[in-house]
Amino acid sequence: MNINATIFAQMIIFALLVWTCVSWIWPMTLKQMVAREKRIADGLAAADQGQKSLSEASGRADALLKDAREKAMQIEEHARRRANEMVEQAKATASAEGDRLIVAAKQQIVQERNNVREELRRQVASLAVSGAGKILEREVDAGTHADILNKLAARI
Repeated sequence: MNINATIFAQMIIFALLVWTCVSWIWPMTLKQMVAREKRIADGLAAADQGQKSLSEASGRADALLKDAREKAMQIEEHARRRANEMVEQAKATASAEGDRLIVAAKQQIVQERNNVREELRRQVASLAVSGAGKILEREVDAGTHADILNKLAARI
């Protein structure tokens, strides 16, 4: 065989090989490369979107946590104020009840004193009548001399 014919045949076979690769293999390979590139780009976009969502969610969580802390502090402050109000109200009620009991006790003391005075007057009147009867050596009637005995008891 001739070397020129061999080279010419090899060039034709090589051209057929290039044409087959360009028309059949290259489009399939290019299609897969484009699809893979698109998947990678989509994955990167999703990762970026996920990062943004994560940072937004973190920000919202921080804001909610801050709000929750503020509300908890407000509730705690309200509870403290309410407890102080209840203590003050209980003190005022106890003070009023103590004052009422003191007034009632004073009234009871006055009543008891008056009752004791009255009983003492009766006893003194009885003793006076008894003493006057012994002095006069006769019996003095308490019923007939009631107004005199009442005047005497009032003086005592």
